[in-house]
Amino acid sequence: MHTILVVDDDRETCRFITELIAAEDRRIVSEQDPASALRLLRHERIDLMVSDINLNASQTGLDLLRAFKVENPDGHVLLISGFGTLETAIEAVRAGAFDYISKPFNIVEVKAMVTRALAHTGRADAGAVPQHPVRPPGLIGRTAGMLAVYKQIAYAADSAAPVLILGESGTGKELVSRAIHDNGPRASRPFVALNCGAIPETLLESELFGHTRGAFTGAVADRKGIIEQASGGTVLLDEIGETSLALQVRLLRTIEEGEVRPVGAGRTVKVDARVISATNRDLEKEAAAQRFRQDLFYRLSVIVITVPPLRERRADIPLLTAQFLQNACARAGRTADLAPDALDALTAYDWPGNVRELENTIERLVLFSRGSSIHASDLPPTIGAVGASTQLHEHLFTDLPSLDELERRYLLHVLHAVAGNRTRAAEVMGIDRRTLYRMALRFGLNLPHAGDEE
Repeated sequence: MHTILVVDDDRETCRFITELIAAEDRRIVSEQDPASALRLLRHERIDLMVSDINLNASQTGLDLLRAFKVENPDGHVLLISGFGTLETAIEAVRAGAFDYISKPFNIVEVKAMVTRALAHTGRADAGAVPQHPVRPPGLIGRTAGMLAVYKQIAYAADSAAPVLILGESGTGKELVSRAIHDNGPRASRPFVALNCGAIPETLLESELFGHTRGAFTGAVADRKGIIEQASGGTVLLDEIGETSLALQVRLLRTIEEGEVRPVGAGRTVKVDARVISATNRDLEKEAAAQRFRQDLFYRLSVIVITVPPLRERRADIPLLTAQFLQNACARAGRTADLAPDALDALTAYDWPGNVRELENTIERLVLFSRGSSIHASDLPPTIGAVGASTQLHEHLFTDLPSLDELERRYLLHVLHAVAGNRTRAAEVMGIDRRTLYRMALRFGLNLPHAGDEE
């Protein structure tokens, strides 16, 4: 019989999770107060703890995680968060969390995580990662897609295995690679990046592997390549999909044997560089079409991280915009704010250039907009037109929302009408309180506590 502790400051959340993961071979207890949970941990053997990170108390889920690992070193912890960051994800993983779940979560996924965690009970090293200091990540975003990236970074940081980062141009692949390096044991060593698509093929070999004096016209002295320069640290091979098949052969040999042969040299040089690659191409398809070496693809893709495009995480646009606006104003020595109509237009735009395009757009707006407030009329025509079109579309079709959106609006309307009283809201909607909670969880809403304490 496995004992599971569920911790959340909301009683309905505890009830819902308890129902969700209940099984004949599981005993489930729940606590709303972190202090009570800590007392339970000291007096009972707990195989698995499922806890929210933000517990509306002086102690957080991370505090409970650390205490749990002291009292139950062979047990496991699943942490839940609706406002995760890269720092939180890395701290959770390094403190020994088995996994990290973002709200609103997938019910099937949570059930599978609990089953997997219980199957690993007794293996103290499952999910645990050695601790290292956490450094500023430079990544912004709280959507589920970005939380998944943060979690992958946390697990990849302490590994020496090659990482392949996939994503469209401008999504922040280099920031991901730097976060992996900065949060790993090689952080104090060099991080060297090379854009393989920006260098002519005739020079790329020398840039990667170095050359000796006289190896070719213009080679007036010995020069180390970036792989040797990064020895002890990390090398980022950006746009790896742009390299030739011939160069890929040499790169594969370097990764497998841990040595480079500079152009014109008669000997090899030992190197110890962690290799991270990035590309906006589908390398698996490229390999299948024999445009990229399959053996190199397998060697590079031990760990794969996919960075979502900005159009798939529009909820992050206000966060990114606020940061870029602050940075641009500081560089320009002026103050500016973004009017609601401008933010609406920026959020509606698809951003084919992704985060890089958004940052450059904000930079131009700060430099060239009139007055201290930036409006939709100040935006480039393409972005402004999309925003205006979207607003017109919303105006014409406000009576035709999706069924999910209609249900969400109805739930919010009823909760507002009954001043947050959950019992009364359930009565008005003709459902029980548990169904009401499930609806709120599905839409990522936190039910208010006021007015219906039992």
